[in-house]
Amino acid sequence: MGFARACSVALVGVDGVVVEVQADLEPGLAAFTLVGLPDKTLTESRDRVRAAVVNSGATWPQKKLTVGLSPASVPKSGAGFDLAVAAAVLGAAEVVDPAAIADLVLIGELGLDGRVRPVRGILPAVLAAADAGYRNVVVPQQCATEAMLVPDVSVLGVRSLRQLIAVLTGGEVPAEEPPDPPGRPDPMLAGLVVPGAGIGTGISRDRNRAEEGDTPDFPDLSDVAGQHGARRALEVAAAGGHHLFLSGPPGAGKTMLAERIPWILPPLCRQDSLEVTAVHSVAGVLPPGEPLVARPPYCAPHHSATMQSLVGGGAGVPRPGAVSLAHRGVLFLDEAAEFSTKALDALRQPLESGHVVIARAAGVVRLPARFLMVLAANPCPCGRHTLLGAGCECPASVIRRYQARLSGPLLDRVDLRVEAEPVTRSDLLGRGGRGESTAAVADRVREARDRAAARLADTPWRLNAEVPGHELRTRWQAAPGALAQAERDLERGLLTARGLDRVLRVAWTVADLRGRDRPDALDVAVALELRTGIARGAALAMGAGT
Repeated sequence: MGFARACSVALVGVDGVVVEVQADLEPGLAAFTLVGLPDKTLTESRDRVRAAVVNSGATWPQKKLTVGLSPASVPKSGAGFDLAVAAAVLGAAEVVDPAAIADLVLIGELGLDGRVRPVRGILPAVLAAADAGYRNVVVPQQCATEAMLVPDVSVLGVRSLRQLIAVLTGGEVPAEEPPDPPGRPDPMLAGLVVPGAGIGTGISRDRNRAEEGDTPDFPDLSDVAGQHGARRALEVAAAGGHHLFLSGPPGAGKTMLAERIPWILPPLCRQDSLEVTAVHSVAGVLPPGEPLVARPPYCAPHHSATMQSLVGGGAGVPRPGAVSLAHRGVLFLDEAAEFSTKALDALRQPLESGHVVIARAAGVVRLPARFLMVLAANPCPCGRHTLLGAGCECPASVIRRYQARLSGPLLDRVDLRVEAEPVTRSDLLGRGGRGESTAAVADRVREARDRAAARLADTPWRLNAEVPGHELRTRWQAAPGALAQAERDLERGLLTARGLDRVLRVAWTVADLRGRDRPDALDVAVALELRTGIARGAALAMGAGT
């Protein structure tokens, strides 16, 4: 009788649980039993592992074999357990030393020829192993760079089961040359990226190369004609992490403005990069060869998107949706009034909490969802309602129903509501001068965020949009008398209690952009104007440059 154990990781959402893979050999009729709540893909690993072991030159034990995955109560899915199952079986058969694999975490899929294929979710799996105290990890060679992002973990990348056996037995490690000619894409990477899983995500090679010092071709704010008020709102939204609603006729530049927000946001810090990379790795949208996402992601789902595609879900264990793919980045909902009302209202919880909790029969998953939301919509179905002399023929009742598709509770969570004005001939032809570039606005946004970060250094918050209203009213107070107008709007019903808190947050962001220690009456007036759309004579409060 032989017994051996190795370790692997089961992913539930973006959280990992270390699973002990135990192999037991007993005399009896040759059989292979796999227990421990495996799914269909994992159950099929019996055939993959047997063929991989035989084709790697090792002898398959002709005994009664039982492989258990512990803890048995945790659902386990995917082919990433193949390598651990094979190691445990070889340890029980004494092909390798059982002690050498007892504390080894192995992640990878096995081909029938013994090659180790990469799997999705390597980064969160290795993070879970490191948190559990494991320091030695074996992964597919194609995923080794991603696994090495986790500090204090020794990573071994292997291309085949033969290489792993040689390392564990102290033999000569065979060189596994790629079977395909040079220049042809590696077919082993096919399973890392799921076609259609990106939901409009803007993660691209250009974004990461921009962080490395190259000069990629990215959209610039100077390409947008006119829209001075919307530009100012865009800068405030980026500096404080505030949600933005752009309303206006077709062709005014709403989509162009939204597409440029990720480029005025500062690069992701190390912790944020790991969080974003983990989500994209699990979702299968991480670009091969670029393991770390350095720029804020941009996700723009089509207005036909379902609620599950927005917040996450699917059959079995829920998978990340658009709100999680936009974590620490931008979620842009173009033609927002065309989205399902049920899908839009599902965004209310992640907008407040910064995460989404999805409960299914297979389990409950908590996914990160701290994003900057940008809504864009026309004023009516034809889009010409606000244009003078444009001939809008939409009945008043139709316009009300169209605008009511964005519910009051959802819009109450949007800090900035701006009317995108029609582009004039002088602006379009450049006679009014080009607007500021992305680089100039990004510098001011970075400086404003640095001021906020210094003020919030010893708190769990980093952006003004995350600070609770109670803290703003007690711990960080505005200048005396600065909130007089906001308090009157609250009494008149123009603001809700949540709306007042959000006006305070925006006022702090405006103050940070102006280099002030705390908001004054002018900063609050700008915040009220940006939220309510009512002109209060504060258009120049942020300076002529914005």
